[in-house]
Amino acid sequence: MQSAEDAVALLRRLHVAKADFLGYSNGGHIALEIALRHPEMVRSLILESVFFSRDGTDPRFWQGFDQAKLDDMPLELRKAYLATAPHPEQLPSFFAKSVQRMREFKGWTPAQLQTIRAPTLLVLGDRDIVRVEHAVQMQHLLPDTRLAVLPAADHLAMTDRAADVAFDGRRVPARRCEGEPRLPP
Repeated sequence: MQSAEDAVALLRRLHVAKADFLGYSNGGHIALEIALRHPEMVRSLILESVFFSRDGTDPRFWQGFDQAKLDDMPLELRKAYLATAPHPEQLPSFFAKSVQRMREFKGWTPAQLQTIRAPTLLVLGDRDIVRVEHAVQMQHLLPDTRLAVLPAADHLAMTDRAADVAFDGRRVPARRCEGEPRLPP
C-alpha cells in the first residue's frame, strides 16, 4: 500500500525512529499496513472503525462502491477535506482514489494480524460500518489489544468522540461504562 510506504518514508526523512499511530477508517488500514510492513517503527496503534477482512462489514457496504460518485461522499467528509486539504480542488481525485482503494481492498489474514506486537486500541461505534463481532475477532487476533465500543456512535460520529477514549499504549480507555470492572494497568 503506497500510503503506508509514503508515511514511513516521511518519518525516516524526519528522523523519527518510532511513532504512535492513530488511523481512522482508511487511515486505520494504512496504520495497520505500517505495523505489518515496518513493525520496528510502531510504538502503539489506535485503530478506529477498522476491519481486517471484507466480511467485517455488511455486503451492502461493498456494493456501494460499484457506482460511487462524488455526490455520494458524506457531506461531513467533504467539508473536512475542503477545510484542511492544501489543494481542495483535488477533492475529485482524492475521492476517486479512496473509492478505488476500497474496491481493491483485500484485507489481511488472521496469521498476519497475530504478528503485530504493538499495544493496540481498537475503537468503533456500536452503529459503525464495522460489525462489533468482527472487532472482537480482531481483538483476539492482535496479541496486545483493548477494544472500546462507543455507544450511540456510527462511522461518521467517531471523529467527534475522541474525548471518550484515552490511550497511552499501555492502559485501558480512561472512561469506563457504568458497572464495567476495572482492569489492572
